[in-house]
Parts: sequence; structure tokens; C-alpha cells
Amino acid sequence: MTQVAAPRAASASGTTMTTGEELGAIATIKRGLHHSPELTEGFRTTLLLAVLASAGQVVVPIAVQQTLDRGINGPGGPDVSFTVLMGVAAAAAVLLTSLASYGMTRRLFTTAEHGLATLRTKAFRHVHDLPLLTQNTERRGALVSRVTSDVDQVSQFLVFGGLLFVVSIGQVLIATIVMVVYSWQLALVVWVCFAPLFLSLRYFQRKLSAAYGIVRRQVGVMLSAISEPVVGAAVVRSYAVETRTQARIDEAVLTHQRASTRAQGFTAVSFSLGGLSAGLANAGVLIVGIWLGFAGDITAGEVLAFAFLVTLFVGPVQMGTQILTDAQSAIAGWRRVIGILDTPADLVDPGPDGHRLPRGPVDVRFDRVDFAYPGGPPVLRDVDLTIDAGRRVAIVGETGSGKSTFAKLLTRLMDPSAGAVLLDGIDVRDIEQAGLRSSVVLVPQEGFLFDDTLLANVRYGRLDASEDDVRASAAELGLGDWLAGLPAGLDTRVGQRGESLSAGERQLVALLRAHLADPDLLVLDEATSAVDPQLEMRIGRALERLMNGRTSVTIAHRLSTAEQADEVVVVDQGRVVQRGPHAVLVTQAGSVYAGLHASWVAQGSSQPGPGTMAP
Repeated sequence: MTQVAAPRAASASGTTMTTGEELGAIATIKRGLHHSPELTEGFRTTLLLAVLASAGQVVVPIAVQQTLDRGINGPGGPDVSFTVLMGVAAAAAVLLTSLASYGMTRRLFTTAEHGLATLRTKAFRHVHDLPLLTQNTERRGALVSRVTSDVDQVSQFLVFGGLLFVVSIGQVLIATIVMVVYSWQLALVVWVCFAPLFLSLRYFQRKLSAAYGIVRRQVGVMLSAISEPVVGAAVVRSYAVETRTQARIDEAVLTHQRASTRAQGFTAVSFSLGGLSAGLANAGVLIVGIWLGFAGDITAGEVLAFAFLVTLFVGPVQMGTQILTDAQSAIAGWRRVIGILDTPADLVDPGPDGHRLPRGPVDVRFDRVDFAYPGGPPVLRDVDLTIDAGRRVAIVGETGSGKSTFAKLLTRLMDPSAGAVLLDGIDVRDIEQAGLRSSVVLVPQEGFLFDDTLLANVRYGRLDASEDDVRASAAELGLGDWLAGLPAGLDTRVGQRGESLSAGERQLVALLRAHLADPDLLVLDEATSAVDPQLEMRIGRALERLMNGRTSVTIAHRLSTAEQADEVVVVDQGRVVQRGPHAVLVTQAGSVYAGLHASWVAQGSSQPGPGTMAP
């Protein structure tokens, strides 16, 4: 009908999520700033405010020195006016420092939260673009922690640690300059006392980086261990495995505790070394200062000012050990978030440049399609299959035959390893994702419901649908009386994962959602399997109307579904081995389909038999 895309190879979905741990600290920060450019907005202004805040800190020690040496102990006696002037200067400096600190803090808060909101949003959106197998194999808690707690660690550091880092660096530099002006000997004493700490920072940085990388990973493991039994609480209670479940949670918590304790151990050592250096510096300044004072090389005011300056120097350096800890935890979290963004998306959306399918029944073609999961044997092999527009086709086969993979490839939840899936002659990889999702709808065996009202869940089929549209859809499916019998009708809350509804009711909501979407190609993974026989009969006629006028492909787990299809496609060991109407296939003695049918009849039920028609 339109352009036919030539078959092309594509890697199977299943890219391993990266951790970003190969990035160094500086490279991580650069990548983080690249993903969150808002963090650098107005940086020069913020830096200027930081300089003012830092410079204001040293005005007080200078004012104290001048007051003591010139205002009180001046050659002409006490100078009251000069003393008052120094007091006013100190007060003005304190006010200026406070205003500059306020402005810097406000700007850091604003830019940090703005930039990290962008980072969190990018990471969350990219999660939905990750290969389906990556999502399935990655621990849910670990995946969530990358977008939540890992970003929170970065946020706390940039807002608090970043603030202290900027101010502390400024204070240390300015305090050092003033100390050298007053007495280079005492300045040398201070730096010699802190030399062991400064020289060991690189060592502690490496140790802390590795330790907090483990901590951030264990946070994800712990969240997974806790969230999984919460979601599966009914299973835990039904099988009385509370003790085993608690043991798994306790082990995850204990492992996280051990990792955190080890990381904090490095922090404690570095902090203690900072305290030792501070004590030595104060003692050294006192001893050497008195000696220089007796030698006449320094005045009393300069010694007192130097004591203030040492405090301004020691405080930031000691705080730097805590900042180093926060920085390593934040960088470890930053690496994990970048790891998400660096994981390539397997389903590339061509966007506005892609094709859009015309409205109306869609014809389907599998053109020499192969598919294999990463590291596994082929699931589908050289599949050539054409489904004419408007036909109702059932895909049947034994467990593991590859029939469910058809649905995933047809709806582009995954791409083939080789070959192409064509809709109306267009490769699905060349179709705009938004258009593809509106034209092709999958109704899974267990429809996922969100913790919202029934109306909000049904509207996922069409977001602009009115309540009247939903009621009309329910009436057409013969579900109007069921809808009216709910406690709050369309405003009924379904609970998390739809737990407030029965399994059959959850499936009805999924069917309503699909009906409201009005697709051109409907893919059903035995969508009525969770419905009781009486309800199945009631919606059977509605499904007939739903499938009328559109192409439908049903992954059939019960042969009763295959009997009602226009055509049956039989899959065995990844290959299409039979196709045709049920009435014809069932007469082919010794065929795969005949064997499946015989097994079904022997059970005397339309339910799947063990190892035959189950998904």
C-alpha cells in the first residue's frame, strides 16, 4: 500500500544496563552537568556572592587586630573614634556576609532543584525507552532507586555540600592570604599541621568512592527486597512464608548496614585526622605565636587576629571531610543515574519523520523474521507470514513455542533480530510511535490497573474520552449493568494494581480500555482468560462487535478461541508449521494442531492443559 521497507537486521532487546562506574569523579560531574545544564545557570553571580560571603568572614579578625593594635594600644593612647569605626566596619561586614550567604543559598537551592528535576525527568522517561528485557531483568527497586534516592543524594550534596564547599574553599584561600600577610611563619605552621590530611585526601577519595558505590547499589537491592513482598503480601500469607520473607529482608538490610558501616569507617578516619590536624594547628600557632611575640616579630593584635583566622581555616577543612563523604555518595548516585541514560534504547522512535498508518483494517506481514533473547537459542526462526486486513487470526502452540513473542513483535514491544514486521507494508520501526500506539492495541492476559478511579484507568485507552463515551463503550460491550452495580460507578477506586476488583473485573476494565481506543489492529493475549464462563458468554458477543471491521490477532491458550477465528496459525519450536481454518486443521491426522485438539478434548474443558496451551 505504501513504501515497503527492506528487511534489515536489528539486535534483540536485552541491552545490559550500565552502571557508569567506569567514570571518574570529574567525568561524572561533567556528564551530570551536561544532562542538567540548569545547574550552571547564573554560576558567575553565585560565585561572586560566595566570594563576598567568604571575604566578609575575614573582616572581623582584621577589625579586631586593628582595634587592639591601633584603637586601644596605639602610640597616642586609646582612639575611641577609630575603635567605633572598626566596630561599625565589623557590623557592616557581618551584614554583607549574611546577605551574600542568603543570596548564594537561594540561588543554589533554586538551580540545584531545577537541574535535578530535569535529570530525574530524563531518567524516568528513558526508563520507558529501555529494552523490555532490561526492564524485566533489572530489579524493580534498583530501577526505582536510580530515579529517586540516587537523585536525592545528588540533590542533598549540591544544595548543602555544594554550598559548604564553595564557602569553605573561599574561606580557606582568603584566610591563608591574610595569615601570610600577618605572619608567614604562623601560616606555614598551620599548613604543615594540615599537610598529612591534604596528602591523604586522594587516598580517602578513592576508598570512599568505591565504598559508596557499593552502598548505592545495596540501597536498590534493599528496596527490591522490601517492595517485592509488599506487592506479593497475599502470596506470602497464603503460603505462610513470613519467616523466610523476613529473613530475606533482614539479609538485605544487614548487607546495606555493613556496606554503610564500612563507608562511614573511612569517613570517621578522615574526620579524626582533620580533628588531629586542627588541634596541632591551634597548639602550634599558640606556641610559635608567643615565641614570635617575645621576639617582637608580631603584635598582640596580630596574634589574636591569627587565632580567629585559624578558626576560619580549621572549620572549613574539618567540614571538608564530611563534604568529601557526601560528594562520594552523591557521585556514586550520579553515576547510577547516568548509567540509565547511557543504556541505549532499543526502540528508536522515528518521531515526526516516521510514517503514520491510515485508518482502517491493517494487513500484517512477517518477512523472514528471526528472534532470539540475548544469550539464548532462537525463539522464532525464518517466519514468513501474511495476515490480510480484517481477518481474525488465532496463534496457537505449545508452551515455549514462541507464540507470545508474536504479540511482542507485532506491537513493537521488541524488535526482531533479523527480518522485518510490516504493517500496511511499512516496517514498524519506521512508524511514528504515537501513531503506532493509536493504531495497534495489545490487551494482555492480565491488564495492569493504576491506583486511581475506574474512569481514569479506562481513559488510558483515549485520554480525551468523556464519561458518556466510557458509558457508551460499556453499553456496547454489554457491561452497562456491571458498571452500574459498582459502589461508585466510574468513580470507583480500583486500588494498587486493581486489587479492589476481582480478576475478572480487572480484565473487563482492560477490555473497556481497548474498546475505547478503537484500534485498527487488535492483539489479544487470550483477553477473556480471567473471566468466568457466564461473564465470558456475555462479553463474547461484544468482542465479536469489537473485532468486526478490524484486524485481530489472538494469542490463544484455549482451543475454543481458535475455533472461533477465521484462521489458525500453528507455531512449533519457533516455526509456523500450519495455518488454515480450525475445521480443516483438525482433520489433518498426526499434525501438531490435531494433537493439541485431541489433548483439549481429552480434558473435557476449554481450560489449557498442562504443558499444552498455557502461555
